[in-house]
Amino acid sequence: MLKIENLYATVGDTEILKGLSLELKAGEIHAIMGPNGAGKSTLAYALGGRPGYEVTEGSASFDGQDLLDMDPHERAAAGIFLGFQYPVEIPGVSNLQFLRESLNAQRAVRGEEALTGAEFIKLAKDKAALLKMDMDMLKRAVNVGFSGGEKKRNEMVQMGILDPKLAILDETDSGLDIDALRTVGSGINAIMRKPDKAVLLITHYQRLLDEVKPDFVHVLAAGRIVKTGGPELALQLENEGYEAIAEAA
Repeated sequence: MLKIENLYATVGDTEILKGLSLELKAGEIHAIMGPNGAGKSTLAYALGGRPGYEVTEGSASFDGQDLLDMDPHERAAAGIFLGFQYPVEIPGVSNLQFLRESLNAQRAVRGEEALTGAEFIKLAKDKAALLKMDMDMLKRAVNVGFSGGEKKRNEMVQMGILDPKLAILDETDSGLDIDALRTVGSGINAIMRKPDKAVLLITHYQRLLDEVKPDFVHVLAAGRIVKTGGPELALQLENEGYEAIAEAA
């Protein structure tokens, strides 16, 4: 589904990714772990097409298409969802309005009929229930006045409604208490743990991986993947730290 080969990327004049290669197949969940500054968020933003993150070398394909040749909205319409570490607020725009316009814009690109108001409300209620959000919250402006945990749950509702093929989730567990973490984790499992979908889960901690069990764990250090293993690698990182693993690799 996603194939990255020898990817180099810069932010400003600083080279962050330095020859990163990674492949995700449909049905797989991959976790990326690593120290601050290793390039985890840069990888997410480069794949999502965020301005300011320039790929200077290498390739990335999604379902056989050249991902780097696509604009951000084309990547979204193709089925890629990018979850932010710090979801933004959009004053004056309700969640329902934002999500209906987003979903129908993607459906139009794919040649699909727009959902009616009634169809969309039913879909929104179903997905909100997975994340224990009520419709009053969805009527509010996007993330305005939301706590950190509410923003993350709201983002997972967005993911459920847009129904992507590939979710790239950048530190979704950041700022979550135990109950919110379990709710978000169960939402990710319900929405994305399917044979035709894949997840790239960026995290610092084992606790999210207790809820969303990965098939593969990768250690990212100094801009490249230095070690790959199964779920047990995350436990090893908890015990030994990133530095010891990176040096051993």
